[in-house]
Amino acid sequence: MKVLVNNTIESRENVAIDIEDRGYQFGDGVYEVVRVYEGEVYELDGHVERFFRSAQEIDITLSYTVNELKENIKALIAENNVVDGGIYFQVTRGVSPRKHSYDRTLASHLIAYPLYFTRPKEKQLSGVTAITVDDLRWLRCDIKSLNLLYNVMMKQKAQDNKAFEGIFVRDDVITEGTSTNVFIVKDGVYKTHPASNMILNGITRQRILSLLSENNFTVEEVKFTKAELLAADEVFITSTTSEVMPIIEIDNQIIGQGQVGDKTKQIYNLLINYIG
Repeated sequence: MKVLVNNTIESRENVAIDIEDRGYQFGDGVYEVVRVYEGEVYELDGHVERFFRSAQEIDITLSYTVNELKENIKALIAENNVVDGGIYFQVTRGVSPRKHSYDRTLASHLIAYPLYFTRPKEKQLSGVTAITVDDLRWLRCDIKSLNLLYNVMMKQKAQDNKAFEGIFVRDDVITEGTSTNVFIVKDGVYKTHPASNMILNGITRQRILSLLSENNFTVEEVKFTKAELLAADEVFITSTTSEVMPIIEIDNQIIGQGQVGDKTKQIYNLLINYIG
């Protein structure tokens, strides 16, 4: 496997992470995952722009330009012959003796490597289940931070309950999933939580909103409650790896007719056609 380290592509066995890297000690960094279909990277612009924004929000200075990072990611895909899968990339603040405060002159450290997976077609056709969980995360969910401990714990809780996803509830409002954005459909209207500090503004979420608007569907970025979630005609979640994933049961309660709904199928087909 070939790995991108800052601006150089190297063999994985030649790459090491320092024990005092602040990402290792504090989760002091940000990350992204981009999807690759048939060897072509998807929505690279959006992911890289969000990566730079996240780094800026936590005061990390990057040593390369947007275009340089894009070209390096494309080169990494070619070097590893990634046909179906993705690229994971992260940057940490760098290496320094362990203390909470940081030196702004530190050299940030980027690493990227390939992921190999395929479209989850079977689950998309049959639908999956979810549970609701308390949203006890920090209040800057718009930053794609390496600090994912609570997300990990709630994803594991969902898995332990034989569910695909855990859906966060904060003050009776549905925010998002542990690694997804949440949409409901009620009386033909698509709804999702507004982009704010309470959710990560997913790249797939943004594409879904654009496709809905372009195809004259009624869509609202509004807050909705757990009761509205459970009473929805249809529910689906979106992410880079899940694309559009129908939810047919939440907290052991059937959603709608307990099968993938027509509105979910419509936006799924629009997205797949867009991807090509």
